[in-house]
Amino acid sequence: MSSHIDPDKLDRLAEVAVRTGVNLQPGQDLVITAPMAALDLVRRITVHAYKAGAGIVTPFFADDEMTLARYEHGHDHSFDRAPDWLFEGMGAAFKAGAARMAIKGDDPMLLAAQDPEKIARLSKATSIAAKPAMDPIVGFEVNWNIVAYPGPGWASRVFPDLPVDEAQGRLMDMIYAASRLEGDDPVANWAKHTANLRARVDWLNAQNFSALKYTGPGTDLMLGLADGHIWKGGASPALNGVVCQPNIPTEEVFTCPHAYKVDGTVAATKPLAHQGSVIEDIQVRFEAGRIVEATASKGADVLNALLKTDDGASRIGEVALVPHSSPISQSGILFYNTLFDENASCHIALGQCYADTITGGSEFSPEELKQKGGNQSIIHVDWMMGSDAVDIDGITKTGDVVPVMRGGEWA
Repeated sequence: MSSHIDPDKLDRLAEVAVRTGVNLQPGQDLVITAPMAALDLVRRITVHAYKAGAGIVTPFFADDEMTLARYEHGHDHSFDRAPDWLFEGMGAAFKAGAARMAIKGDDPMLLAAQDPEKIARLSKATSIAAKPAMDPIVGFEVNWNIVAYPGPGWASRVFPDLPVDEAQGRLMDMIYAASRLEGDDPVANWAKHTANLRARVDWLNAQNFSALKYTGPGTDLMLGLADGHIWKGGASPALNGVVCQPNIPTEEVFTCPHAYKVDGTVAATKPLAHQGSVIEDIQVRFEAGRIVEATASKGADVLNALLKTDDGASRIGEVALVPHSSPISQSGILFYNTLFDENASCHIALGQCYADTITGGSEFSPEELKQKGGNQSIIHVDWMMGSDAVDIDGITKTGDVVPVMRGGEWA
């Protein structure tokens, strides 16, 4: 571990991840995935998990050098395969009641020099193989949580002018602040923050808008909302009854757009780091829910390959509202990590919808979700389209216009 990472801050992050994030229950198993660099955080999470009464804590690690070895030395056929047996095992654990925790901290540009075609093939193979493990998460069947660790590769991308150790310490401080861990009682911090998000959620659900209208530089979009959509944000009960905080940090309230009722243009307001590439200045045009034109000043080939992943990749499955004044936005830092960057800006997500953002959706078949407007895909990629120059209006079912955001802030 970097000498610049405060062990007390790391321990507090681990405790909040267990107590408030996943909210691990006595006797419940915990499945963890993490980069090898985050071993110290995983160890601390494991300690707090067993203190909370965990049954079995099982970690799975990824390693940057081993990942690169596959791209540099693996045979071509290797890139159309993924360990389906592993994901089936994870899926079985979740079906049996295990909780899920993911730690993010990988170098976002690790694959920047690798063959984009191989990256796309492996990403698709992994997404297909991972469905047994991802479906219980997308359906919110179990309590789950994502937190971050300042891995050396990631820290060096965010703070390229600092020595690696110092960059890790600086990024740890940013993670600590964004994760609302400061003060005497971080659990109370999260309770207060969740109450604030809940007030936004309750207001939006009471409005029951049929669409959102976005206006800003390069953006003129009418975004329909799914039939029976539900706004969510902050801590929520999973289907197993456990109230958890899926993302730490989080500043968003979100719901399900109608995959076939989105029309107009959108300009991204922040770069998107995806599969080792940075895609800049994204501009797209929607017709009847589908992106029919997409450009970018950098990474356009990666963007267009992403949109061709499957039939649902060029439609959206999530829409989220985040005020421009969020702490992550005000930091002025591009994190190259969706867990943070999505909480700096209003955003939409290409691909799979969350079934629990439609009334009764967790019990629906894929065809029933589609009829409500829910999108189906093997991808879910968030990108940012909000700023202090973007206004958002809610359109009621009778056609009335209600201000939702002005200049990037709640109206």
